[in-house]
Amino acid sequence: MTAKKTSAQLDRKKLLSDPIMMGMIIVLLVFLLLFIVYPLFVLLIDSIYTEGTLTLDVFKRVLSMERFRQAFVNTVQLGLITGILSTVIGLLFAYVDVYVKLRFRAIEKLFNVVSLLPVVSPPFVLSLSTIMLFGRSGIITRNLLKIYDSNVYGLKGIVIVQTLTFFPVCYLMLKGLLKNIDPSIEEAARDMGASRWKVFTSVTLPLMLPGLGNAFLVTFIESVADFANPMLIGGDFDTLATTIYLQVTGSYDSTGAAAMSVILLSLTLILFFIQKYYLERKTAATLTGKASRERMPITDKSVTVPLTTICTLLAAFVVLMYIMIPFGALFKLWGRDYSLSLKWFDYLFKYSGWKAFKDSFLLSIIAAPITALMSMVIAYLVVKKKFRSKAFIEFTSMLAMAVPGTVLGIGFIRGYANGIFQTGLLKGVYGTAAILIIVFIVRSLPVGTRSGISALRQIDKSIEESAYDLGAGSGKVFTTVTLPLIKDSFFSGLVTSFVRSITAISAIILLVTPQFLLITCQINEFAEKGYYGVACAYATILIAIVYAAVLLMNLFIRCFGTSKKVKE
Repeated sequence: MTAKKTSAQLDRKKLLSDPIMMGMIIVLLVFLLLFIVYPLFVLLIDSIYTEGTLTLDVFKRVLSMERFRQAFVNTVQLGLITGILSTVIGLLFAYVDVYVKLRFRAIEKLFNVVSLLPVVSPPFVLSLSTIMLFGRSGIITRNLLKIYDSNVYGLKGIVIVQTLTFFPVCYLMLKGLLKNIDPSIEEAARDMGASRWKVFTSVTLPLMLPGLGNAFLVTFIESVADFANPMLIGGDFDTLATTIYLQVTGSYDSTGAAAMSVILLSLTLILFFIQKYYLERKTAATLTGKASRERMPITDKSVTVPLTTICTLLAAFVVLMYIMIPFGALFKLWGRDYSLSLKWFDYLFKYSGWKAFKDSFLLSIIAAPITALMSMVIAYLVVKKKFRSKAFIEFTSMLAMAVPGTVLGIGFIRGYANGIFQTGLLKGVYGTAAILIIVFIVRSLPVGTRSGISALRQIDKSIEESAYDLGAGSGKVFTTVTLPLIKDSFFSGLVTSFVRSITAISAIILLVTPQFLLITCQINEFAEKGYYGVACAYATILIAIVYAAVLLMNLFIRCFGTSKKVKE
């Protein structure tokens, strides 16, 4: 115990004598305090501090509103249904991918496409497709099935859209877990006469329960925090995210919106704590290491045919939904005239020119490298260094994952439009490009940090210690030794940050001012007005930009990424 204490003291002393590391820590602490802790703290103060006294009157007023109570119930209901459906479908895809022998290579490629599509598209693309395919003027409902009173709005519409959007996340999470289950455990049960179903329910499923809970909670958090899909296809089905937005823009009640935001934030934070600090550790404890040998795939047609068919049909349906977006941009008038035309692209550029694409691209391209570098620095400090504020930096940087976009937007409005920063360096930051870039960074930071932490934990400490022994400083070691070894994660974080920034809407729709035109806000505006052709034209170009960025990242990593020898 004494040796450990002495070692920790030596590490801290060494860190304090390193100006570069101390500078990094101070910069990170200031950034996290100003742009994550402060906006959320202001929301809390707004909701409990009125006219110089601490009071819960605002909460009482909000809780007495029938609309808010209904929105809360709706949000929980939506999260539960979407979480369960996404987890079940994700498990089905993961099981087929890992356990079943796929007869056709094309099916495997289809699964890969489905897992990638939600990443490279705006969060509300499927809402557009659902309206255009199954709405009152839908090509399937009206033209094929001759149904003229189809109503896709409300709970059922949001559930369909969110499930198709979020189940690929569960699929990727559960696929990794299934690969780590030792096949010898399941085969032992089979040798004792258990059926495949019995093995699945009594061996595989119990081993996966923490992972399933983890996937469910991640999806639940994403669902309750989602703003764009309920806004487009929700109809009169209010959720907390849309109610908070309308409370600001419609009722001009920022104090009430702050109280609503605190309630929504409390819900997501509780789920985040359970997911992050209980289920993730439980999953790691249950499934440790890699499988001892390769799994023999299931070839029994009574199993492979129905499971593969279900997954293939679902995957094909998801791909169809995305294909409808470029067609929606090319059809002259959806529901009336299906002849092909470029009129909506022409209208798009006449309406906003290149401004929406230029603004979105420039803001995202500025935010991306800052986010990638900052997340790698945080990961480096968390994994490789010991200092007192390390736990705070790790927790706060990951906290943004649990903060709904609308809540963060309200926090920035309350904190920087009428907060304490009316003078000094941050005076007038609200309404500028800087505030949008900061929001992009905050929203993308957790993803890059997690990726960096995973990569750094695989690097042997002795590699860096050798550089220190040769006289290199911490800055030199980080830039010449550590960063080159984790450059795959850095490039991945760079592109992920760019993608998340250019497709973001919930966090910035309340902050964007008329001097900036952002693609996602334009899509939302035209879709709400019923101009689906223009909305699809914007979405088509946006998907092309994002997909090109992902392809460039893969090409760059293939050409300049860490070699397999270094990884091994």
